[in-house]
Formats: sequence, C-alpha cells, structure tokens
Amino acid sequence: MATEVALFVTCLVDQLAPEAGVAAVRLLEAAGCRVVFPPAQSCCGQPALNTGEPEAAAVLARHFVEVFEPYESVVTPSGSCAAMVHHWYPRILDGEWVERAEAIAGRTYELTSFLVDRLGATEQVARAAPLDPSVTVTVHDACHGLRVLGLKTSGRELLEAAGATVVEMAEPEQCCGFGGTFAAKHGEISAPMADDKLAQAAATGADYLAACDSGCLLHLTGRRRRTGQGPEPVHVAELLGRALRGGRRR
Repeated sequence: MATEVALFVTCLVDQLAPEAGVAAVRLLEAAGCRVVFPPAQSCCGQPALNTGEPEAAAVLARHFVEVFEPYESVVTPSGSCAAMVHHWYPRILDGEWVERAEAIAGRTYELTSFLVDRLGATEQVARAAPLDPSVTVTVHDACHGLRVLGLKTSGRELLEAAGATVVEMAEPEQCCGFGGTFAAKHGEISAPMADDKLAQAAATGADYLAACDSGCLLHLTGRRRRTGQGPEPVHVAELLGRALRGGRRR
C-alpha cells in the first residue's frame, strides 16, 4: 500500500517557484507515495513572525494544524517552512494547541529528508531521475534547514545517487543573506551576502547552485540576474525533476 503524503507546497513555491512543487510531487510518486494536496492550506506564518507579529503567526499556525492534522506525513520542499512548524509552533501557541502542534511537527518533513531519511528511497528516486554524469552541482546549506532541522546530507545524497558530481564551495553553510523579511529590510547587507555566496559557487566551476529552500534560491537568482555571476540556482527537487520529465540534460 502506498504511503500517503500531504504536500505543503508553501507560499514561495506556489507563487514564484511552481516547478519545485511539481517536481516534489513527481519525486514522491517515484518513491511510491500517494500525494494529496489539502486545498485549504495557506502560509505557515513565518513572514508574520519575522515581522514581529506573533499573534498573526499564531492564527496561521492554528490553521496549519487544523488542515494537516488528519494526515500521517506532511512533506514540504522548504526546510525553512518545516523549521517554522518544528521550532516555532509550540512556542507561539498555547493551551491544547501546543500538544497538537508538537504532534503535527513530529510528522512534518522537508522533502529530501523525507525521501532519504524517512523512506530510505534514495536509490529508488535516483533510478527514476538519472542525471548526466557530467553534471556538477554545488550545494548551499540553507540556514533554517541546517541549524533548526539539522539537514546537511540528504540533498547531496540524492544528487550523487542520481549521478551528479557534488563539488563543495568554500563555505556552504554561510548564510546567503535572504533571511525572509531581512532581505527586504536590509538590502544593503543581504545583497553583498548573496554576491559572496554566488562568488563562492562560481569558484567551484559547478553547473548548478542547488538548495532545498526556495527563499534562498529566489534571493540568489535575483542577485545573479543583476550581476551575471555564478551558476544557475535551482531547487534540488527541480533539478532531479527535469530528469524525471525526460527533458534536456546537460
């Protein structure tokens, strides 16, 4: 019997990076999952919390819990949003909502971690999405996924198993400068941070700069468009999804 998974697609993926959401579904299906999309889902509340509005974030957190509570597994192509559910929901909610939030947090997963660590489907996904061996990828460790969820290896494992060569930049764990609303409020700081990350990626000679968080990728893509520096930023899921579609590979 197929594992049922509820996809939490996130605001950024829905509005600005739909290819990552489509790829997430296809990768989960390749791993033998049955993917459902609860249509009542909305924002996880992280932008409100980042802006200093915990009460507004709590409204969205309660809604998230109500929407996803019926499902055994909730998967999202965003380490940042998964970290919001894991780390902040129990802190901004109260009463019976804390226990309910902790329960849903315990079964909410970032996509690559779910595929690799929860399902053990690395080879299964790799067979379904083979990358050309000449493809080289450098990986940016997005802050929330790394520092809150402890995610470091799952994206790399999927890429390498699919045939890509992963080349590490000088400081893969260094922040790209996005930080949610930080990039909007402090562009004079966030832009140079993104430029430094792109310079590090360029120095590796990699074809792609991959990450598991669309916020970071949005920020890096914007700076790359302005500076012309660095390899193409792409979600790990989307890069693998291009192979699943049977499209052009490098």
